Amino acid sequence: MRHPIARLRSLRSVELRTSAVAESADFYANVWGLRLVDGDAGGAWLRGTGDQHHALQLTHAERNGLGRISFAVGTPREIDEAARRLAQHGIVPLSGPGPTGNVGAGYGLQFADLEGRVIELVAETLAVPKIGGDDAVPVGVTHVVLNTVDIDAAVRFYEDVLGMRVSDWSEHQMAFLRCNSDHHSIAFNQSGWASVNHVAYEMPTVDHFMRGIGRLRHHGITPLWGPGKHGPGDNTFSYFADPAGLVCEYTSGIAQIVEDQWLCRVWRRVPELSDLWGTAGPPSQRVREHMAGIPDAGAFDRPGSTIEQGALS
Repeated sequence: MRHPIARLRSLRSVELRTSAVAESADFYANVWGLRLVDGDAGGAWLRGTGDQHHALQLTHAERNGLGRISFAVGTPREIDEAARRLAQHGIVPLSGPGPTGNVGAGYGLQFADLEGRVIELVAETLAVPKIGGDDAVPVGVTHVVLNTVDIDAAVRFYEDVLGMRVSDWSEHQMAFLRCNSDHHSIAFNQSGWASVNHVAYEMPTVDHFMRGIGRLRHHGITPLWGPGKHGPGDNTFSYFADPAGLVCEYTSGIAQIVEDQWLCRVWRRVPELSDLWGTAGPPSQRVREHMAGIPDAGAFDRPGSTIEQGALS
């Protein structure tokens, strides 16, 4: 019998491949509210106020795309066990298990999902203290929405391999998956190609959320969509585009799941449920184009890759 490879503690960080590293690093550090941890000509690492070493990694690339999604796992022993269970699923790691050698350190492994997205499991990363204060800045990354050509296959993979649970559906267009008590840390959107839809950053309260939007307005940056409040997840939302055109979101108040009490719901895709407040209106064509991104084969299209698309299906 095949089991999920590990118990995921939380979504730790996201790496984005971007054609505008310097401009994006400046935006996320000086406008969005993250703090620069490290950086060079090829990339930047930025943290929120939480206890993760970094929430966002920016890596130079010719085309925008997803670098990897990193999940926290408890111990190195769990990473070694995850590698053994990956083999039972017929999946060969891209790297590890072993020391990552990355900024932030840690012991981990990486592998590709069905559409080439790189998933990292990591334990024992560098400990950092939480940052105090009442500034309207993100705690860290809270969820990632991914475009997929086959939502059913994507959901099955993340359930079977990563042990994630579906919290809700938005008809058969979106699926929201959790790894802890947060309503979702990954969501899939049915699309014409695989790509990153957006990355969401947690604000501590609605007040922080609104003041963060105000700070961006002070910098002359207005939302692509929002502010509003979603039905699935019950979270606030306001979406923006970074200098490379990738979509980032401020959010707060994500629904908390009690495992033995939660009933998965299928939401209708109507304006009054996509925005419970009625303040944002439906997403515009411009928003949809930004969220669609560009086709991204991920690990299947990286220089030196020996993985063939579909080899893991």
